[in-house]
Amino acid sequence: MRTLKLGLAACAAGMLGWAVHAEDRYGIGRPATDAEIAGWNIDIGRDGSNLPAGSGSVAHGREVFEQQCASCHGAKGEGGVGDRLAGGQGTLATAKPVKTVGSYWPYAPTLFDYIRRAMPQNAPQSLSNDDVYAVSAYILNLNGLLPSDATLDAKTLSAIKMPNRAGFTGDPRPDVKNPACEKAC
Repeated sequence: MRTLKLGLAACAAGMLGWAVHAEDRYGIGRPATDAEIAGWNIDIGRDGSNLPAGSGSVAHGREVFEQQCASCHGAKGEGGVGDRLAGGQGTLATAKPVKTVGSYWPYAPTLFDYIRRAMPQNAPQSLSNDDVYAVSAYILNLNGLLPSDATLDAKTLSAIKMPNRAGFTGDPRPDVKNPACEKAC
């Protein structure tokens, strides 16, 4: 993970250097401000690193889900225009696996990350952090991973052990192995 972050930082520095050069050479563009960079630095690690302050209950998540998510994902996360979000536990090794948050996803904090970045589809990044925690809580509740009276925050979300956490393996293709990232990643 550290190698990936260092690689991304080096790439960003190179792009910033190119942007500064383009500004000088062509008279266009400007360097990004620290505030602009911080606005895009919203990734959440699988361990919950970089989760923001805030919290949300299953009950509030149900309300937000009904207003913002149910039209695509179904009232109970059963799917529709959008993917199915609930159910499917125990089906991954069958002829017809059902890949949902509860059956397939290996890390709970990535649910927060995905919802915050991409949902609702017609207005990504429009939900508050509290609303994202709440919707995450509701979806985890639909999958039997959180009780109905629970409230999620950075600490409780990071502590959830997903059923398929051990179900992922490394990519066996020889062209994608990164020796620097195969240890302590």
